[in-house]
Amino acid sequence: MTVDHLLKPSTLPYLLPDFANIEVADFLPAFEIALAEHDAEIAAIATNPDAPTWSNTIEALESAGLALNRVAAVFFNLQGTDSSPEMDEIAAAIAPQLSAHSDAIFHNTALFARIEAVTAPADEESQRLLAHTKRAFRRRGAALDATGKAQLSTINQRLSALSEQFGRNLLKDTRDLAVNFAETELGGFSSARVSAASDYAQTIGTDGFVVPLELPTVQSEQSVLTESASRAKLYEASQQRGATLNKDVLLETVRLRAERATLLGYDTHADYVIEEETADDVAAVRALLYDLAPAASANAKAEYKLSAEEAEEHGEKVGAADWSFWEAKVRARDYALDDTELRNYFPLNQVLRDGVFYAAHRLYGITVEPRTDLVGYADGVDVWEVLDADGSGIGLILTDYYGRPSKRGGAWMSSFVDQSELLGTKPVVINVMGITKPTSGEALLSLDDVTTIFHEFGHGLHGLLSKVRYPSFSGTSVPRDYVEFPSQINENWALDPAVVRNYARHVDTGEVIPDGLLAAVEAAGQFGQGFATSEYLAASIIDLAWHSLSAEEAAAINDIDQFEADALAAAGLDVENVAPRYRSTYFNHIFAGGYSAGYYSYLWAEALDADGFDWFREEGAAGVTGTDEAARITGQKFRDLVLSRGAASDYSEAFEQLRGRSKDLGPLLRRRGLAGAI
Repeated sequence: MTVDHLLKPSTLPYLLPDFANIEVADFLPAFEIALAEHDAEIAAIATNPDAPTWSNTIEALESAGLALNRVAAVFFNLQGTDSSPEMDEIAAAIAPQLSAHSDAIFHNTALFARIEAVTAPADEESQRLLAHTKRAFRRRGAALDATGKAQLSTINQRLSALSEQFGRNLLKDTRDLAVNFAETELGGFSSARVSAASDYAQTIGTDGFVVPLELPTVQSEQSVLTESASRAKLYEASQQRGATLNKDVLLETVRLRAERATLLGYDTHADYVIEEETADDVAAVRALLYDLAPAASANAKAEYKLSAEEAEEHGEKVGAADWSFWEAKVRARDYALDDTELRNYFPLNQVLRDGVFYAAHRLYGITVEPRTDLVGYADGVDVWEVLDADGSGIGLILTDYYGRPSKRGGAWMSSFVDQSELLGTKPVVINVMGITKPTSGEALLSLDDVTTIFHEFGHGLHGLLSKVRYPSFSGTSVPRDYVEFPSQINENWALDPAVVRNYARHVDTGEVIPDGLLAAVEAAGQFGQGFATSEYLAASIIDLAWHSLSAEEAAAINDIDQFEADALAAAGLDVENVAPRYRSTYFNHIFAGGYSAGYYSYLWAEALDADGFDWFREEGAAGVTGTDEAARITGQKFRDLVLSRGAASDYSEAFEQLRGRSKDLGPLLRRRGLAGAI
């Protein structure tokens, strides 16, 4: 069978998909066969004449659908990283089918009755899995009558199609709105960056110098372009994304999510989502966001004043597109921190090998080795094997760091294979970014890029170091407001003295980053937090506002800009010249990703991260007095309690075992310059 390389387990190490033999035309027939196989497996479980047991019901469910999981993992990973019109057509066709297939499982009355009758073994993971499975079936409509189930399935299929359409529209606009400059408009760009813009123009078949758009509102290049008009071109193009194509998609999505929540017995979609998060309820999330907003707004206004004064001395004014440029000038003036100079110490491969991988070895004893015998799915994708301290294989990680027109914006971690003792599988994970590829040599990273690489590898560690029995609990299969904890805590190691001096070496001279430059980075750490916190809170508040609407309220909204403005004003976050990190029409996280009513989770998890990293310091693992021995001891504890457990253990209890108490918001507030805000 020509699609066996998708349907059957790969013969490559760690079940790495055989990308070289996968054709786009294979996906639809593979999906068709895999869906039918899974239907048959579910029917066999539901109609089993034997009394329901843990093995023949719950573990059978966990072991079902493996072919479908393989096909979907390959397809959706490739669609995000290397899309094409053919892939998009397949996604549009298959998304409603997958939704209907999922609903059919959750609405299977005989299957639900067997699950309700099962008793779990006494161990914590099994007990949690049974509770998780029962809750999932109820939340997906298992207790509804036939009419309700049919209505829910119709809504889910439409939402699935809308999510896929939103992402496809956003990718199209992101490509189409990439900004074409004349060379004279690129003042502030290095010669290498100018060459990269020329190369990108040629790649997409046009003349001139093209700068592709990044996912957030503010584009990183705005901080270096010396011409205000050039900064404005980027900023305005960014905010045009989805304005036409995604307006109706967004409004219908919000309305249908609200209708679904009502059908399932919840007041709003936010109530439905946050029930499964570690936050207590919607009120607790809203209180956190609203309590921080006034202090963040005040800090942002103070930062703007400093930037405006600096611009005025040069005869210029600061508009929304100019903020990051003049902020960089103030940072250089007040903290002797030159972002361009800093990049010279952050060549991509040094950061990865001698920084990210080194920190993981120092903490967890693992090593990451290149597997040049294994092939990724596109040029520039590298495959690495991760080995434990005893030399045994843990899994694979693929790194895909350079942007290309076929790749959606942003940075993320995903997986091709999840760890599971029940299935006997080891993890194959992927880290993706959209760094502009230079014409020659390797990319020199901004500090934000460095932080992002550490962040995504933190997610990767969560998947790689998983050690659970059941695939439903593997790695990052945890609540959204907990999944960012391991990734955000891993960011801290980027500038830890023992780590940064191992990788931050000048690209030309090999000189280790000077103490003075590191001190400037640390001193400048809180500068700009007013803006960063405000734009993040603004996006979180807009997300929560959309998903706190009833179906009737959602149906009455037509003006998206006004809705955003009203939501921000209600929170006291209508700060002039500060736009939300994502506006609604290009808010991929919440309308084409899994973060609806959950974008707050980065801040919620940062409270764990800030407090948790204080623990590393207190234990002697981090900071100027940190030792390798302490790092290894604390790293092992963090691995055992957090990274290895996925969803198999209680999250709050795990943190309390790590910290010796429940979380404290103080470290977060101090980090963001918001002490006294709550």
